[in-house]
Amino acid sequence: MIPKSQSTVTERCENAARDGCPRFDRFDRFEKGLRYAGTALFASVLAACSPDTNDTGSAESAGYAQDMASSYGDGTAAATSWVAEEASPYAEVQNEAELLSNTRQLINDSLRSGEGYFSADGTQLIYQSEQPGDNPFYQIFVLDLASGESRLVSPGVGLTTCAWIHPTQDLVMFSSTHEDPNALAKQAEEIAIRESGIERAYGWDYDRNYDIYVANGDGSNLINLSNVDGYDAEGSYSADGTKILFASNRQAYSRTLSQAEQALFEDDSSYFMDLYVMNADGSDVTQLTRSPGYDGGPFYSPDGSKITWRRFNPDGNSAEIWTMDADGSNQRQLTADGMVAWAPYYHPSGEYLIYSSNQLGHANFELFIVDTEGARAPVRVTNTDGTDILPVFSPAGDQLAWSTTRTADGTSQLHIADWNHEQALSLLAEAR
Repeated sequence: MIPKSQSTVTERCENAARDGCPRFDRFDRFEKGLRYAGTALFASVLAACSPDTNDTGSAESAGYAQDMASSYGDGTAAATSWVAEEASPYAEVQNEAELLSNTRQLINDSLRSGEGYFSADGTQLIYQSEQPGDNPFYQIFVLDLASGESRLVSPGVGLTTCAWIHPTQDLVMFSSTHEDPNALAKQAEEIAIRESGIERAYGWDYDRNYDIYVANGDGSNLINLSNVDGYDAEGSYSADGTKILFASNRQAYSRTLSQAEQALFEDDSSYFMDLYVMNADGSDVTQLTRSPGYDGGPFYSPDGSKITWRRFNPDGNSAEIWTMDADGSNQRQLTADGMVAWAPYYHPSGEYLIYSSNQLGHANFELFIVDTEGARAPVRVTNTDGTDILPVFSPAGDQLAWSTTRTADGTSQLHIADWNHEQALSLLAEAR
């Protein structure tokens, strides 16, 4: 389904973009897609990715075209038992007061903050924050939830994103560009642009210098785990800490692209983003997905048997929540919003996931929960004005942290609330 109004979609996506997170893709892709009819757009992208007899691209190029066709076949249809309605049935639902209580802003000393993840024992939260100073980009901090004290664990140079605390709690992991020789120059350039007042369309920087690093809990002894050309980020640990899931477009830099692929890459480098898994020390890297368009934001299920992530369609106009077995098999689509469903995260019980979606048709993203099989319609969670994104449960499953613009000044800041698991199960049981 192509959204009805370009201006409405743009507004919704601008709101979501404020968190500054790669788990939300470029909203300008929506604007481009709306210039075309939905079916015609898909057909044109499919044709562009099909093997060209005049190209010298690899066999992998043909594989992408084949994957594109198959991703819109039985895999999608068989995985979804419900279809989102044109007029959303969730618009008037008021579940927030039943599911969330004691809601409060968690981070108060940041220009912006977001994307926080709990430590395995629930006592700490690792997150990204913009601070006043000579670096306008996010850096990584760890918050002690009892004392309220936070500490910087990233280098303070370049861009950072997508952090995680190792289950043993003696290591932290995040993606950073601090080894980019031009990191300081890019900081100065960004400050100059912001001070100029120049208006820019939102676009996450899929900087090819992003690598995944691990460090001691205090940020010392940084080790580069990925160290290849291309965007390596969006990492998360398995529950036992032996594996790291991540997203990367490295294969677009490591092989010869066909003419059609090169055009797609120049338009949007995230088109070649796929999911990978590696050992916690960076060894034994294995590619899990080979779908055209952006696969990103992967997380393991509590028992480690499944992975959930969000998959954009090839034209970049919509995204849905998917799951697969830990080895990459049995890929299944859970949602059918027809808009942008993203940032899925499992409840520790393993009985459902929470995610963010703009399916309601007004200018903010809301949180939803859905059963792990996608057999029933999702249940709306939030109702408060503001963009609600990147939700994560505490290890005990009794708290929810998320990024939201429900702040007095409209900036994105981390919030936390008590979560009613039993009520969530009740609402899911009633969903059709």
